Amino acid sequence: MPLGLGRRKKASPLVENEEAEPIRAGLNVPGMDGLDGGGVGLGEGATSEGLPPPPSSMRPRLIFHTQLAHGSPTGRIEGFSNVRELYAKIGEAFGIPPSEVMFCTLNTHKVDMDKLLGGQIGLEDFIFAHIKGQKKEIEVFKGEDALGLTITDNGAGYAFIKRIREGSVIHQIQVINVGDMIESINGHRLIGCRHYEVAKMLKELPKGKLFTIKLVEPLKAFDMIGQRSGGSRSASGVQLGTGRGTLRLRSKGPATVEELPSAFEEKAIEKVDDLLESYMGIRDSELAATMVELGKDKKNPDEFAEALDETLGDFAFPDEFVFDVWGAIGDAKVGRV
Repeated sequence: MPLGLGRRKKASPLVENEEAEPIRAGLNVPGMDGLDGGGVGLGEGATSEGLPPPPSSMRPRLIFHTQLAHGSPTGRIEGFSNVRELYAKIGEAFGIPPSEVMFCTLNTHKVDMDKLLGGQIGLEDFIFAHIKGQKKEIEVFKGEDALGLTITDNGAGYAFIKRIREGSVIHQIQVINVGDMIESINGHRLIGCRHYEVAKMLKELPKGKLFTIKLVEPLKAFDMIGQRSGGSRSASGVQLGTGRGTLRLRSKGPATVEELPSAFEEKAIEKVDDLLESYMGIRDSELAATMVELGKDKKNPDEFAEALDETLGDFAFPDEFVFDVWGAIGDAKVGRV
């Protein structure tokens, strides 16, 4: 069945070893206390049944515990409606500027890219905030087409290194590590750029020439000094934390408290994540989860394609990719791997 989406441009693939994996997450959490002008829940002041929202005194309070990853007392944060406000709340709790927060990990103080705060936060997850540490400037000779980097971003203007491929150009440079924030390339400041913009710039650097990269590494605790993580490929699935429910984060629309993903959703998300890597050179379980959510109740691929265009139109997914994603969701529904 034709999708009728001929006007959509085919996405140009990112370099295979320079995937971009966004952490972006809007939090617009319905029912949180202390939202400073934050998003309303299910529409403009209404619940799914069309009723007005409950009074503040009856709304659930979602309180998360947090520490600075290099060491600090424990703080309590609540009342954030997006990722920038989350960082602002962390800044308030520890008396630091929000711009010092680079990224957060869940349930570990280590720079563990498998534990990044991403599409979901378990209701009992402990948040560790990694803040800026030492700055460094390195000259790199691009001796191969691919540098061997996977780039992600924190949803608040900082792109950083998620993985370094073993044996790659960057792997040979011991002072460049997973977790390093990319501040500039050849003097071009990258604060405020998205992950895919940085990955594209790295891909387009001319082979056989030197380039200069400025990095900021996360501040490390004593037991973290000297460790270098290879940034191994993330485990499949998106279950986080020990809580029975999770706070589901979305780049658009409100966040919601939900049960853990069903077996069908886990299988579908894993398959769609594989398709994203195959077609676009990126891996992003949050994006895959959003696509599964958009497609699980649709009746045909045209409805699914329209939903993708409405919610994720910036990605300009190619038509054959949309068909394959629709098929993967259908296979997961009936239990086919």
